[in-house]
Amino acid sequence: MQAFRRTILSLPINSRGLATAVATPRLKKFQIYRWNPETPEVKPHMQEYAVDLNDCGPMMLDAILKIKNEQDSTLTLRRSCREGICGSCAMNINGTNTLACLCRINTDTAQVTKVYPLPHMFVIKDLVPDLTQFYKQYKSIKPYLQRAHYPADGKETLQTVEDRKKLDGLYECILCACCSTSCPSYWWNQSEYLGPAILMQTYRWLADSRDHATEERQKALQNTMSLYRCHTIMNCTRTCPKGLNPGLAIARIKKGMSF
Repeated sequence: MQAFRRTILSLPINSRGLATAVATPRLKKFQIYRWNPETPEVKPHMQEYAVDLNDCGPMMLDAILKIKNEQDSTLTLRRSCREGICGSCAMNINGTNTLACLCRINTDTAQVTKVYPLPHMFVIKDLVPDLTQFYKQYKSIKPYLQRAHYPADGKETLQTVEDRKKLDGLYECILCACCSTSCPSYWWNQSEYLGPAILMQTYRWLADSRDHATEERQKALQNTMSLYRCHTIMNCTRTCPKGLNPGLAIARIKKGMSF
């Protein structure tokens, strides 16, 4: 009887004062790309960490932040909203470009999950890619409403419900760069080819009935590189974490410029 009492007393007590069983740790291994520009003599390498899934949230971002907060504070990454809205935590997880906050952890503890920065980009540190060229290209398309005139009454510029629906599947793009960095054409020609993300943003304005700069926008694409380096590989559509279709947007730009 005393042995039984000792067993009960050794168990953890929950908020109701009741003894609870201790769950067996579920250790999951993560291999994360590491590189520090302050120590250039150390080559890029994969560093392994183990996380108990019983004490971790369900998403990859939860695991990576747990590693950073509890095991290795030097691990560097971008993150902000945790809701798949900002696009900050874009990275390559097990060979697929995605958002860490939307990617569920593979709970098979026998498999190792590998995490890299977005591919074919210069790396600033660890999981942080250099997106300077990407945002420079975004700026180049003038991603804002351009009009020759505005309503005389000074009120908002209206559009029909049908015209508004044409923007569905376009405006939701969060510029996470997952699609562009999965595109071989962008890997080979990213200094000149705009890439799926920027071309989708271009079509977002070409499709907007309120915009008056269609001719100017199309003229900027009338060369051999900006648009026509797309070879319809469709990696962009397969990898988009928001379920959008950049490949279709690019096809519609080409169709519009053919007439």
